[in-house]
Amino acid sequence: MPQLFDTARIANDPELRYTQGQNPQAVLELALPCDYGRKDPATGRKPTQWLQASLWSKRAEALAPYLVKGQWVSFTVDDVHIEEFQRRDGTAGNKLVGTISQIKLVGGAPQEQRQAAPQRQAAPQQRQAAPAPADDFDDMIPF
Repeated sequence: MPQLFDTARIANDPELRYTQGQNPQAVLELALPCDYGRKDPATGRKPTQWLQASLWSKRAEALAPYLVKGQWVSFTVDDVHIEEFQRRDGTAGNKLVGTISQIKLVGGAPQEQRQAAPQRQAAPQQRQAAPAPADDFDDMIPF
């Protein structure tokens, strides 16, 4: 069974739906950057490989609120295969499709959430204690 291990950005908020047997499924559209971020000279866009990945069961319900547009995720996708789709302009395209077996949130909050965070902070912060002097730290870095 083909597997894919990679890191990608979530392109849209996931669609959480339920099968006839009430089994939850979250469908993620993931954008995998290709060609090390170089832009195509003809279009000015970065090449992107699209991956439609499904997350099932209780994990789908539990993680759906955290899997938001712009969030970077590290994942393992099983049963990877290629499907054809029709773009908005009517041309045919190809995308990878599979089932997520492992997923981790990586990086910080998406840019929109970071910009909104200071607005939610209403109460002024109290003064924090001064940081410890540099010689109080161990010389060994823990990683």
